[in-house]
Amino acid sequence: MDALYGPRNELRIGGSSPYDSRIVNLRFQLDDLRVFFLAARKSSFAATAIELGTSPAYVSKRIAILEKALGVVLFHRNARRVTVTADGESVYRSAQEIFEGVERMGEAVAMGRREPAGMLRVTSSFRLGTKHIAPALSELALRYPKLDITLDVVDRRVDLLAERVDLDIRVGDIEEPHLVSHRIVRSSRILCASPAYVARRGAPATLASLAEHDCLVLRDRHQAFGNWRLVGPAGAEKVKVTGRLSSNTANIISAWAIAGHGILLSTRWDVADNIADGTLVRLLPAFAEPADVWAATTTRLSQSAKVRVCVAFLQQALTEGPHRLRD
Repeated sequence: MDALYGPRNELRIGGSSPYDSRIVNLRFQLDDLRVFFLAARKSSFAATAIELGTSPAYVSKRIAILEKALGVVLFHRNARRVTVTADGESVYRSAQEIFEGVERMGEAVAMGRREPAGMLRVTSSFRLGTKHIAPALSELALRYPKLDITLDVVDRRVDLLAERVDLDIRVGDIEEPHLVSHRIVRSSRILCASPAYVARRGAPATLASLAEHDCLVLRDRHQAFGNWRLVGPAGAEKVKVTGRLSSNTANIISAWAIAGHGILLSTRWDVADNIADGTLVRLLPAFAEPADVWAATTTRLSQSAKVRVCVAFLQQALTEGPHRLRD
């Protein structure tokens, strides 16, 4: 942990070992830490002063007091901007934990009696995050102006605890036992290819025959590489597929499918427009892979107003309206 309170109002900055940590007395105000935290985010004393409604000289003075109290230099200063030092980064992480703790305490005390506020960190896969989550969160930010929302799109499994993520919006079941699952939308993955590929190679007649085709394999964060598991008339079946082209990014795989390079296993909502305009055709329509959209959180919805509001909003936004996931 980056910030650990010890006896006599001491703050531990740095690593967890007593040999690589510094113990300092808390001889500064929490407001000084907030000034530093904002300045570190904006990389500018002037911009910080504007947001606080004060002067750059005041910002500089408060940060100097904090530096003296901690015995470190927090910023590299030049005429145009400031950047945090290595010590500043450590203090920033500690300050973040402190403010998040204060925020959680406030939510616990005032649950349901005030507007959701504070930092909300959301992650999702690139395709889902870019096409649907981002515009939905844009509307959420307009509805709740006190929320400070960050969205990261990454095609990998996210460690919510280590990366301090509030919600991970993912396709597929939540496997981690320590996480809480909230279904956003029911959906599935289907098989499709371009008309050009079907004309050249023919359509697979059975699920097993996919092994004889060029398949476009997505190195997905929740899907075993090259193993496609689909449910059909006889129940769940698995087929090992191969192909000359693979990627960890759905955008690339989809583009290759449209260009005629092979068969794609994709969520219904992601290929709905392509099937509608004929750039892709569905194959083996009796088969599909369950692929509901879930929100993974580290806390129950009753414990966080901002998380509860976001989950409810996404459930509505991705089910109906312009950002819905089409089947």
